[in-house]
Amino acid sequence: MEEATRAAVAARARERAWRGLWVPLLFLLPATLLVSLFYLLPVATTLYLSFTDISTVTFRNPQWVGWENYRDLVRDPFLGRILGNTARYVSLTLAFNIGVGLLLALLTSHVPERAGNPVRALWLLPRILPPVVYVLIWQGLTRESPFGLVSNVVGVSRNWITAEPWTVIVLANGMVGASFGMLLFTSAIRSIPADLFYAAAVDGATAWQTVRRVILPLLRWPLLFATAYQTLSLLTSFEYILLLTDGGPGFYTTTVWSLHAYKLALSNYFGNVQFGMGAAMAAVLVVVGVVVSVLYLRLFNFKALVGEPKIEVN
Repeated sequence: MEEATRAAVAARARERAWRGLWVPLLFLLPATLLVSLFYLLPVATTLYLSFTDISTVTFRNPQWVGWENYRDLVRDPFLGRILGNTARYVSLTLAFNIGVGLLLALLTSHVPERAGNPVRALWLLPRILPPVVYVLIWQGLTRESPFGLVSNVVGVSRNWITAEPWTVIVLANGMVGASFGMLLFTSAIRSIPADLFYAAAVDGATAWQTVRRVILPLLRWPLLFATAYQTLSLLTSFEYILLLTDGGPGFYTTTVWSLHAYKLALSNYFGNVQFGMGAAMAAVLVVVGVVVSVLYLRLFNFKALVGEPKIEVN
């Protein structure tokens, strides 16, 4: 009798253990399938295509060429210009996004809601507008006199997209990215306990000292997320450059890495789109994104951010 009881108890224990194993896996299955279908499979396909010569000419019979596409990238005479354009585009736009977004968050968080909410709503307009409509507005603002607002204000009649393409690109992208940072930093600032601000005021801290000693240290998580997210987004985005300048004016003047990959793989002027070369450029971009993410984690001391609190709470 005792042996039968022990066997029944052991069987129930094994059943509970098995159920505890497969039930969580069952809940994870839909997300795993979606990630595999829409992320892992495209990544694997891109990596495979980057080692072939597949194009519109060789589409029916692509050949394995190994590292040839990557060697062609290194031998590209315009590689230096494209890398420089990419670094300029990402660094300047990122600085604008984070800096202006943080400034707007600080300003609108310390004014009455009736004044802060209209400012936030105004800065959200570029983000909610379709990119084509948004670019059309910029093209209208930067036209020659008497139609262009900028030319009329400055008193110089010129097409500012052609004359100052990088300025227009950074401002157009920055107006969109700054709104994201503004919302993120505003919510983070509002979550800071009011006691910290009261204590700073009692200690006689100025507004700048409060920002530097209280607010900014507590914004490391939002700053890490916003910086990493927007860097990766800028590395892979090109729609505003495509719509504003199409990589010009001139030859590769504002062409960035992602735009060049798009034109090689999907849309060039010669009719022979090179899927293999475009895939190689996309693969390089993935590696760059991973490296940049790791550098950001080290820069913001990620281990300290996720470490256990030093004060024990009972």
